[in-house]
Amino acid sequence: MNKSESKYYNTACLMDDALLLLIEKKDFEYITVKEICDKAGVNRSTFYLHYETMTDLLDETSQYVLKNFYLQMQNADDFNMADGECGIARHISEAPLNELYLVTPKYLEPYLQFVKNNKCLFRTTLKYYELFKWNNTYAYMYEHIFNPILDRYDVPENVKSYLVTFHMKGLIAIIDRWVLNDCAENIPELMDIIKMCMNRSFAAILMNLNS
Repeated sequence: MNKSESKYYNTACLMDDALLLLIEKKDFEYITVKEICDKAGVNRSTFYLHYETMTDLLDETSQYVLKNFYLQMQNADDFNMADGECGIARHISEAPLNELYLVTPKYLEPYLQFVKNNKCLFRTTLKYYELFKWNNTYAYMYEHIFNPILDRYDVPENVKSYLVTFHMKGLIAIIDRWVLNDCAENIPELMDIIKMCMNRSFAAILMNLNS
């Protein structure tokens, strides 16, 4: 990254951080470009150099927050082995099949805590669901958790896509409902609900596949 690119990135981060601070205090619809610029310490021309509209900033801020979360997950001691392999990947590759579920606290709990910590941002993006395709941000779970587990069970490729879609849509719907309810249930309670819904249906599907 050259100096100009670094400056551009740092300025964008300032505006992302500004939006995160403001969105905790007032609804997104009432946040102005002037407020963003004042909080970030930039002028309006700088804002419009980066974005056309406030929703462009909201989209970028969502990705910015998620990227930081994924980096934390990848760097966390609980999720990495001495040889650099992700702990989640090692667990999925080595765990006995009867202990391997789509949803376990090890990788679900930190994600739910992240959602709760950023519930104002999540609740706002839900209002713009079609615009941002927020469910695309669950690609990390798809790539690093769901797909490897289904590979361990030798689920056929043509079935896998439907199975993943079914469970991902269910997981997204539960988390969306939780956010809209202001994260009323504590995280252990919500994990129990998710495990009850997802793991039982997953076990039933595998039983049918193997029958």
